[in-house]
Amino acid sequence: MDFLRPASWEEALAAKAEHPTAVPIAGGTDVMVEINFDHRRPPYLMDLNRIEDLSAWEVGADSVRLGASVPYTRIMEHLRTELPGLALASHTVASPQIRNRGGVGGNLGTASPAGDAHPALLAAGAEVEAASVRGTRRIPIDDFYTGVKRNALAPDELIRAIHVKKADGPQQYSKVGTRNAMVIAVCAFGIALHPETRTVRTGIGSAAPTPVRASAAEEFLNAALEEGGFWDNGKVVTPSVARRFADLCAAACNPIDDVRGTASYRRHAVGVMARRTLTWTWESYRGARRTSEGAA
Repeated sequence: MDFLRPASWEEALAAKAEHPTAVPIAGGTDVMVEINFDHRRPPYLMDLNRIEDLSAWEVGADSVRLGASVPYTRIMEHLRTELPGLALASHTVASPQIRNRGGVGGNLGTASPAGDAHPALLAAGAEVEAASVRGTRRIPIDDFYTGVKRNALAPDELIRAIHVKKADGPQQYSKVGTRNAMVIAVCAFGIALHPETRTVRTGIGSAAPTPVRASAAEEFLNAALEEGGFWDNGKVVTPSVARRFADLCAAACNPIDDVRGTASYRRHAVGVMARRTLTWTWESYRGARRTSEGAA
């Protein structure tokens, strides 16, 4: 195994073009596990830690540009307001040591359905900035996952950043594991309210071959909230709406039985998380709305 250590982004792209099989490594929290267990033996490893741009972020007027190697700890500490769903997901990642090293870019590159960041990114409607010597493109998160541990990157592309719109409403994240820490998700669920567009987005992890959205559930809830005037009147979402939303989220799953949980348990758990997180986010929205009306 050869080790590549580019000093700049341009050098990294050139090296990736010359060696398309090179596996990028920054935090290494996923890659090194696979190598240590001999599940993977790439001909080249490419160390990206010398490229400072990958560990930086920019908060713009409408969105955040998050470098691929920004550690989860930094997201928790500095971007809780702008990216609340991703910050909550970051809290559930492994241990403090892993959170200090691992980043969203690695989660995306590995593309495991159990990756903790994926449900939050789906719910927020993120875009992945991919680059090669041929140029740069932005891949909508809905199009990024193509199969089990497969993504839409071309062989000569590297992930440079993730673009996420700043939260315009409450977001939540929930995860089921076999214990409270240092655990791979049995299943996970993310939800984001987008009051500006009067829509709701979801993300489901570890309950299908890829991270997925519960599209039918979103369509149902968007219609129910609009027809009931909930965005304007700020009323409590009725139990029947919450139950139907939960059932549709569970139906969006296509899970397997494995050592962490059965398929039926995963479907049930996703439904429970969907109902609870909808309740939490909607109560937050109602509270913010009351505060705004009081201030006016």
